[in-house]
Amino acid sequence: MKKFESVAMYEGNPKWENAISRVEKLYDPVYGDAPMRTEFDRDYTRIINCNAYRRLKHKTQVFFAPKNDHICTRIEHVNLVDSISNTIANYLGLNSELTSAIAVTHDIGHSPFGHKGENILSEIAQREYGGKFWHGGNGLHLVDDLELLSDLAGIKRNLNLTYAVRDGIPGHCGNPNPNGQKPRDEFVDLKDFTYSNKFSPYTWEACVVKIADNISYLGRDLEDAKEMKLITDRDINNIDKSIEQIRVNNSSIIGFLISDLCNNSTIEDGLKFSESAYKTMEKIKKFNYDKIYDNEKIQPTTRYFKVVMNEIFYTLKKAYNGTSTVKTIRKMKRYYPFLSEEFSNWLETYSNSIDRNEDNYCNKVIYDLNDINNYLRAIIDYMSGMTDQYIVRIYNEIVSF
Repeated sequence: MKKFESVAMYEGNPKWENAISRVEKLYDPVYGDAPMRTEFDRDYTRIINCNAYRRLKHKTQVFFAPKNDHICTRIEHVNLVDSISNTIANYLGLNSELTSAIAVTHDIGHSPFGHKGENILSEIAQREYGGKFWHGGNGLHLVDDLELLSDLAGIKRNLNLTYAVRDGIPGHCGNPNPNGQKPRDEFVDLKDFTYSNKFSPYTWEACVVKIADNISYLGRDLEDAKEMKLITDRDINNIDKSIEQIRVNNSSIIGFLISDLCNNSTIEDGLKFSESAYKTMEKIKKFNYDKIYDNEKIQPTTRYFKVVMNEIFYTLKKAYNGTSTVKTIRKMKRYYPFLSEEFSNWLETYSNSIDRNEDNYCNKVIYDLNDINNYLRAIIDYMSGMTDQYIVRIYNEIVSF
């Protein structure tokens, strides 16, 4: 136990000052002389109190709009990653406050409709302005530029999270290194983190979250797929026969993989599974892709998602009118009262619109409405933050009379 304690992200670690650095100084809390929370704990509470975190409860994990209350949504997945990360971090002696802050933030950039929606937004961005969309990069963009909290005076400001937490957002994407996941040494500009696995995470704690993310969904997606009648007991029994170490269920998978990881990881070799455990994980992952994620029953919803997202994008694209775009969108109220009000208010907050209210907001202005590509990026960003229910409501307003 505690064999990673010497490299944990606490004061005294050579990376400590970089890890706790923020782009701007965060306002001082009103606790008197003694701080009640660490820097990472402040990040954790900033995340769970922001709107983007709350919206995760209505974003697809695997199954779109399930009527069954027990099917996992994106926020439950995030909480499962938090739980697994904490177990690993506490056992190894790492900073569990940091793993929690990264875990609850890691999927905050996910679009509606899960990974299918992510792929569609990427297709639209590439087609329309040569951009791309991936949830890791979008999560960093969201916490840096979009999501807001009120300060002590009630002024809306950007989240301004620590470097270590921000790094864990794009850092969680992609498969962990099977030969041992280790943190990088370089203090890079995170804007250069432009695709999955471009860099290893900066901290051991972020490496833990990356692995916990890969553990968390295996058994839970199996349980949900069975509950949704997508797979049967016979399917699970068949994969059971090919795996000797465990029965294939959520509890066994999580317990087995956590235990194996903790027993086989060292500072010298990195966070790693035994060869047999890694093969078991890959077998279950392949089963999930074959029987769940690529199941024929999923395909009609994917085609529906494409129609919904492209129609909303087209409707907002045609409203472009330079710095008067917000006024043009407000004139759409006759046909689209909900969309007109919601998007015009959102665009005012983040653009150089002539209607921007400077009194209540001190956040970054990130869209120059003189540039249509900036505006098209704004549409993608707006859509990416929507919940499944919200985006369907907007689509229905567009196509209904």
